[in-house]
Amino acid sequence: MTVQAHLESLQKKHGALEDELHLLMVSPSRDDREVAECKRRKLRIKDEIERLKSSVH
Repeated sequence: MTVQAHLESLQKKHGALEDELHLLMVSPSRDDREVAECKRRKLRIKDEIERLKSSVH
């Protein structure tokens, strides 16, 4: 997998987590631990995206 393809894959995952987080936040029975875990996964992916972008440039 090329770096660009990996970046695109990570960006799709990040977007999917953004959607998941939004649904968790508006849910009347929201679980704060689940919200926190989703935020952590999203942040890890964002950090990986930034790391890859900086290694390409």
